Amino acid sequence: MSAPSFRDFLFAPDHPRVAEIRGLTAREYAEHATADSFAGPMIEGWRKLYPQPFTGITNDGVRREGLFPLAPAQPGEEAPTADMAAAARKLLGALAPAQARTLRYAVDAQEWQSWANPEFMQHDTGLRLDELDAPVRDAILGVVEASLSAEGFELVRNLMRINGFLGDLVELPLLMNEFSYNFALYGEPSETEPWGWQLFGHHAALNCLVAGTQLVISPVFMGAEPDGIDAGPHRGVKVFKERIALARRLMGALPADLRARAVTYPSMVDPAMPEGRLHAGDERHLGGCFQDNRVIPYEGILVADMPREARDLLDALVDDFIAYLPDGPRAARHREIREHHGETFFSWIGGWEGEEAFYFRLQSPVVVLELDHHTGVFLSNDEPAPFHMHTVVRTPNGNDYGRELVRQAR
Repeated sequence: MSAPSFRDFLFAPDHPRVAEIRGLTAREYAEHATADSFAGPMIEGWRKLYPQPFTGITNDGVRREGLFPLAPAQPGEEAPTADMAAAARKLLGALAPAQARTLRYAVDAQEWQSWANPEFMQHDTGLRLDELDAPVRDAILGVVEASLSAEGFELVRNLMRINGFLGDLVELPLLMNEFSYNFALYGEPSETEPWGWQLFGHHAALNCLVAGTQLVISPVFMGAEPDGIDAGPHRGVKVFKERIALARRLMGALPADLRARAVTYPSMVDPAMPEGRLHAGDERHLGGCFQDNRVIPYEGILVADMPREARDLLDALVDDFIAYLPDGPRAARHREIREHHGETFFSWIGGWEGEEAFYFRLQSPVVVLELDHHTGVFLSNDEPAPFHMHTVVRTPNGNDYGRELVRQAR
């Protein structure tokens, strides 16, 4: 059975979903969304969560201490600190004074927690790329590129390109374009002291903190609707295919009894789900924007109970999730995750064969990874589909935004 095409779910140009907001600027749409029947209640719910003092995601409401010591990175695990600082200083040199004032925040500012992934601006933090001249925008992207692996930077750029492709498809380029993203700088670029940056917008949000030779990029939100580009200059771009294939293979490698225990709900919209398990915007994933202090109980099966083949596939899946990290920090993060396999849980919702939509979560004291297939927002599918997905990376117990490293440094 062939996979459904996103083109089968394009709204007609005069459909109210797109026609009523056509022509609005991003700032006009931010105001319009507050009264929208879909976005309005979601925005109101998020307003109750931000700003709040940061504690971090936990599995039981009690933050576990001592997991993230501030220390020099192990040999071979160092961050590209000098390149990052040089790129940030180049950016600052390209800014007008007013732009620099808008861009910059204290390293421990609460605005870190203002990021969001919808197409509307929930918070206008920092500078918006599509309002900047090309040299400043390129300098911002230079900071991002200096902080990520080559494949990670290409993935981020492809998500931005898909956003522009979607905006063109539905004739809403003022709201969704390749550069409809905000960028902020936190702290003073340094080779020794903590500082960082934040990029966020529709289907792409990264929060990056470097402290000496340690690098934390978390929370990370990456998603796509659709999951590829089939026309224009970027035709052939596809995202998350390997990640989804690895997840299906992992489920197939589990013995039947373990697989059954891993499945917390057999249906993506399951009548057994408690009230609140499904969210209008997040659907099944739990670690999205404004969920910095959420309690997420462990579910599913222990990774330590998986057979070797399944654990090897899980390692490959984790590696794909964290491939945005440069080589050194990527090795450090993978080591940190492996060290906690004895208390790492894997859970699943939905089917796993063929083109079935699904959700899964990998969760331990040091990481939360989620992937969730979604219904349409700017496409009309009212069932979760393989061409719209959200992925989330979180660092629980206080080190999202590198906040625990900043606390120790200060």
